[in-house]
Amino acid sequence: MTINIDAMKSEAQQTLDELFAEGKIPFKLPVRVVEAIGMEEYIVRFNDSRLYSIDVSCERGQKFDAVFTAAILARVARLRKCSH
Repeated sequence: MTINIDAMKSEAQQTLDELFAEGKIPFKLPVRVVEAIGMEEYIVRFNDSRLYSIDVSCERGQKFDAVFTAAILARVARLRKCSH
């Protein structure tokens, strides 16, 4: 499988922008880089002190944007829970 990291970065940023516009995440997150860290595993790094990075495991047949969305929503939910 060929990995297009630039396309993944763009897809991640678009997803974050949509989640912010929909009020599903409380702050804008700029994607700095997406790195492949293993077989079908990626780390998305942000330019934000509230959330530095998130790991995404994308199994065969899963779409990156769906897995990334679930991962970011789960992480933001944990951040909100810890801040209360």
